[in-house]
Amino acid sequence: MKTQIAAQVLRTVFDGGDTTVVERHVRPDYIQHNPLAPDGPEAMKAFGAGMREQFPDATFDVLRVISEGDLVLLHSRGVLVPGTPGMAVFDIFRFQDGKIAEHWDILQEVPATTANGNDMFSTLSRPQVEGPGERWFTAYNKKLVTAFVDQLLVRKDLTAIDTYVGPEYHQHSPNFPDGVAGVKAGAGAYFEQFPQLTIAPKRIIAEGDLVAVHSHYVETPGERGRAVIDLFRVRDGKIVEHWDAVQDVPETAANDNTMF
Repeated sequence: MKTQIAAQVLRTVFDGGDTTVVERHVRPDYIQHNPLAPDGPEAMKAFGAGMREQFPDATFDVLRVISEGDLVLLHSRGVLVPGTPGMAVFDIFRFQDGKIAEHWDILQEVPATTANGNDMFSTLSRPQVEGPGERWFTAYNKKLVTAFVDQLLVRKDLTAIDTYVGPEYHQHSPNFPDGVAGVKAGAGAYFEQFPQLTIAPKRIIAEGDLVAVHSHYVETPGERGRAVIDLFRVRDGKIVEHWDAVQDVPETAANDNTMF
């Protein structure tokens, strides 16, 4: 399965192990969007080897995996140095002919404290499971989140929160307070601080009750902006939980593919 291959390759790159996994499952014309790594499977192996040499005690825990069509998304926690908060990591792999053809990712350092008191990884809405559920609602949930993102993030209409967010809303984005009131206050302050903000969704991946949106946020015209992945959980027709990760787009990169 694509999900198993994606998780296996990711763990091999970060945790070490049999590099022939990359040779078996990654296409020779592999396209890389991580700004620190060049294209190609050999560059992937070299990047992983460098990470393991620099951080020999690193751990990488894949928490959530969703798949739609030729895309697989993994939500993980990476700890490079034991005892530190680590990183929130999202990876997206595109498959072609059964092998990984393309990769995007976003890495954000986990802060010591959050505005909502929740960590960046746990599941608080019920049922408290990480895997996607209710797969027969995938298309409905994707349509709902797509409409929510368009109204709230693209058009900056705060009434989208009243329409689409459930009364039980758990926030894992570290800078936003918890609950419906928290997201309303946080989003309102963000839009006010950056009146020329533009948010361009690039790809949306859904499975069951989980829907991920990969976007380019540009707070001020002319800036490189940020790469963002928002992951939403939908239950009974309402958004009940949200995780994310944010990474600045760097000035230079080891490849010419952009982060999007």
